[in-house]
Amino acid sequence: MKTAPQFFRHGPGPFARLFVFALLSCLLIAEDSHFKYFPELRQTISVVIFPFQRMAYIPADIYDQMEEFIASFHLLEENTKLRRHYLESREQLLRLHSLEAENIQLRKLLRAVQQIETKTKAKAILAEILYTPRDPFNHKITLNKGSYHHIQPGQAVIDDKGIVGQITQVYPWSSEVTLLTDKDHSVPVQVVRNSLRSVISGTGKNNELELRYLSVNTDIQQGDLLVTSGIGGVYPQGIPVATVLQIERDPADDFAQIISTPVAGVDRNRQVLILSLVQPVSNDPSETSKIEPKKN
Repeated sequence: MKTAPQFFRHGPGPFARLFVFALLSCLLIAEDSHFKYFPELRQTISVVIFPFQRMAYIPADIYDQMEEFIASFHLLEENTKLRRHYLESREQLLRLHSLEAENIQLRKLLRAVQQIETKTKAKAILAEILYTPRDPFNHKITLNKGSYHHIQPGQAVIDDKGIVGQITQVYPWSSEVTLLTDKDHSVPVQVVRNSLRSVISGTGKNNELELRYLSVNTDIQQGDLLVTSGIGGVYPQGIPVATVLQIERDPADDFAQIISTPVAGVDRNRQVLILSLVQPVSNDPSETSKIEPKKN
């Protein structure tokens, strides 16, 4: 009869094993509670095997570090792409806002052109500001329209709200405008409320005009709207110029000090209108053209 192989032989029975392990557990519990040799042994064993544990964790640590490096590299690349996309989107958004504001301004100028041509019979030419002075005391701007576009010195420049200035220098493809706030610039005006006529002048300061040579008892009030009177033939009649901001009446002085603020955006526009008055038709019979008789 053949015997079973060595690795198929049965050892002690289950109850014998249970008894041995239970007895060993009781001995270990008794030793640990009375003699306490095993904690010191465990400490010694942990000190001995600690370097081997660290060596065993080295491959896992290297793998974790490589995985973290690759992840950080991908995050950095993605962050760079997102930042570039954000900057491009931001630039497009700012450009869109700028175009939208420019479109709104152009629509306002179009409405102003229609009103001007209806009321004053003057033609308007759209122009764009090319240069503004860096000197804060120089109240002049340069437009992209010149003599090539039939621009002449003396023409009025307006925006959708009112008078901006006057053409003072003309070049072939550009022209120079003296702003309303320039200290050497004056405009004949009229108070809308009572039709009082006067002359308003620049003070050399931004957003400040002055009504000069009006007596202290002149009928003018804060908030009065000043429009062009049309006297002199330079500015069409009825275009808003300024609003009275401050009035100082000193009985000791002969004239009141009246400060106004321009209605137009003399320092905020990108596009403006150049007005050219339509010359009135003469009623002098001597100036009428003669009609040549038809030749038979």
